[in-house]
Amino acid sequence: MKGLLFDLLFYAILIFACIYVLPNYVIQRTIVDGSSMADTLMDGENLYVEKLSYRFDRLDRYDIIVFYPYGRDNTEYYVKRIIGMPGETIQIIGSDIYINGEVLEEHYGKEPIADPGRAAKPITLGDDEYFVMGDNRNISKDSRDKYVGNVSRENIGGKVIFRVTPLNRFGPID
Repeated sequence: MKGLLFDLLFYAILIFACIYVLPNYVIQRTIVDGSSMADTLMDGENLYVEKLSYRFDRLDRYDIIVFYPYGRDNTEYYVKRIIGMPGETIQIIGSDIYINGEVLEEHYGKEPIADPGRAAKPITLGDDEYFVMGDNRNISKDSRDKYVGNVSRENIGGKVIFRVTPLNRFGPID
């Protein structure tokens, strides 16, 4: 009888961990809504977002993150790429992104930037702020938008690590 109770308790804890702990604190599935990250991520793709390590380790430039632009109390989230890191100064002149006065050499942007938005003037990021952009720069609502702005670390939900579907694009996100 003790063995049965122990087994029941063990499986109850395991089920609780799988249903509650994993999706809320470790890894979560999310769906891309829109084409602001095309061609890297396409509308409707299923992704896994890792929600734990970024809390203890730093995020890197070009990481793709999920964040809550209007705070964690709002369920709306965006999926974007980190362009600017804490403490850096960002400015967009023409189609070039400048970080601390130097042109950022990157190949993620789908096309030349048509509207620099608020980054037409230099933006200095705080100690816990990131500047994010979609890869499809001309349709992306991102840190260039005054309503989205800089992304504070506390509003980051996790780092995109894996694409589940469609199966022909299955695999890690780099």
